[in-house]
Amino acid sequence: MQLSATPYEERLTAPRSWWFVSFLVGVSFALILLPFGTLPLLGGLVGGTAVAAVVASSYGSVRIRVVGDSLIAGEAKIPVTALGEAEVLSPDEARAWRTHKADTRAFLLLRAYIPTALRVEVTDPDDPTPYLYLSTREPERLAEALRTARETTA
Repeated sequence: MQLSATPYEERLTAPRSWWFVSFLVGVSFALILLPFGTLPLLGGLVGGTAVAAVVASSYGSVRIRVVGDSLIAGEAKIPVTALGEAEVLSPDEARAWRTHKADTRAFLLLRAYIPTALRVEVTDPDDPTPYLYLSTREPERLAEALRTARETTA
């Protein structure tokens, strides 16, 4: 497999506030177990925080990568030859494309806490997916990596 000239990798991590919320979930478990004593209280604090942190971490562990001649977005792997033009979306445009402009057949790698996105047309006639909507913090870099990978494989 040939590596692209402009490699790209991004992990869509959960925002910092979610880690605080994970701690608050642990505190709520501790308060629920308070009548049973100190040891259950500590167990509730540690266990509740750990479970909430695992949930936040797993949701925020999705990656977007351009590797060789493929775009890997979450669990989807798409050859760059099947992709058309990439459109960088501002926060307002991204909101529009994930609400009233959205197509139900589109592939959405959506993280609402990331305001910007990239919309990539799918040009494969056998694929019913009209476009990919990818939440990304660096849409310009991702668009450039896709353009470079497409030129390299052509």
